[in-house]
Amino acid sequence: MASKRKSEPVKKTAKRGKKKTEDSFDSDLSDDFHDEINESNGSAPVTFDERAVLPKLPDELLASRDREPGRLLIAGMVTWDLVGKKTDTKGGIKIRPNLYYFNRFTEDKYRLAVSGSTSAHSVLISMDRKALTFGRNTMGQLGQPELKTYEKPTPVAGLEGFDIIDAACGRNHTLFLTDTGLVFAAGDNKSGQCGVGSTTPMITKATRINYNGPPIIKVGCGAEFSVILDIKGNLHTFGLPEYGQLGHNTDGKYFITSSKMSFHFETSPKRVPLYIEKAKDGHVTPVDDVQIVDFSCGANHSVAIDSKKRCFSWGFGGVGRLGHAEQKDEMVPRLIKFFDSSNRGVRRVFCGSSFTLAIPDAGQLFLFGQNKKTGEANMYPKPVQDLAGWNITHVACGFTSSVISADDSLIVWGASPTYGELGLGDLTKSSSQPKEVTKMAEMKIPQVAMGYSHSLLLVNTDDEKTKEKYDKLNEFIVD
Repeated sequence: MASKRKSEPVKKTAKRGKKKTEDSFDSDLSDDFHDEINESNGSAPVTFDERAVLPKLPDELLASRDREPGRLLIAGMVTWDLVGKKTDTKGGIKIRPNLYYFNRFTEDKYRLAVSGSTSAHSVLISMDRKALTFGRNTMGQLGQPELKTYEKPTPVAGLEGFDIIDAACGRNHTLFLTDTGLVFAAGDNKSGQCGVGSTTPMITKATRINYNGPPIIKVGCGAEFSVILDIKGNLHTFGLPEYGQLGHNTDGKYFITSSKMSFHFETSPKRVPLYIEKAKDGHVTPVDDVQIVDFSCGANHSVAIDSKKRCFSWGFGGVGRLGHAEQKDEMVPRLIKFFDSSNRGVRRVFCGSSFTLAIPDAGQLFLFGQNKKTGEANMYPKPVQDLAGWNITHVACGFTSSVISADDSLIVWGASPTYGELGLGDLTKSSSQPKEVTKMAEMKIPQVAMGYSHSLLLVNTDDEKTKEKYDKLNEFIVD
């Protein structure tokens, strides 16, 4: 049993204001508001003529990134301006009741639904590969023209001429990936997490990041940092380096004066050059021939898999979320020894805010870290016995909750407090152990996604039984 490690307090800076600790749960989504919006960002936008000559990513790769589409369901907290906040600090917010069951939300089909473990906003990719966003927009993270909450999925201005294949959501910023390997960003950029080459506070229009390397094939966001994967298997990171989450062998801290501390932010993508293995005696050796194929980001940590199914983790080490049986922050990607054997190669990883889920070749789901606010933490990967034997098809992790599509069932768990994101009903709001959502039984659910306190499902209504159950669900209607 491990006690929860507190992060090192960081002194107030002149520009950033008071920095919250990593594990400040109640205020994890609080915003710092800025009166000035400067859209100058030092990154030249791509014109449509330039786009015309850019080759698309290989067809095989595009096909591998495509998941089965479906119609959208939503559950959880939908008063976006209150997500992650103790009280309404601004006033005048229209309060919507939490959705304790999954509700139909629009009648359209979507290729992809995306949110993030610290996010009060979401991205949808339409059947014609256009990006739509909804939710909180206080920092311009939706890429929409007005800094107001968008209740309905709305096409992103400035991306109409591009085919979007992937997206990622941070606390207050968003990345969009095109089918030609270009990345666009919008939202909070105080730490450089939009990657446009500056720390302009807000990027209110989706803007191309300051990157000219090989085409990008996957994007990811932590709370205040970003990760992109190029077609050659290299990771590039940018944003806040506070806990080593950028993997550049530094936390970026420096003293402005004897009493003021700040960070060297990475404002443009920088390649992660080194992967290491650490022995029990502390001896460090580099790991050669690392070609990353997949990764996932938590609030302040990341986990990646290479072509040899080796698993690496780095960033904030509290409550065991890195899987190294210790709570030390890791400044560069470190091999997780638990999975470094012939029958434990990792196929998929999914990061919640303070925990990680991994699926090795054998198919058993492993958890490390802490998916609740108090109590025991898994300091190294441990199997989730309740899911033994299930054929897991997709996983999503939120702040402390998880949603899993397995066989023809939806399995959820999350310790109290929850906000309806589990879809179990208003009488059973939380579950400390994996539990089936009976109302969703026998439905085909190819995709799941989670935000801070909401869940999104894409269900295949081409299946007759799924369509019949879908039609009986309540509809979430916004004005």
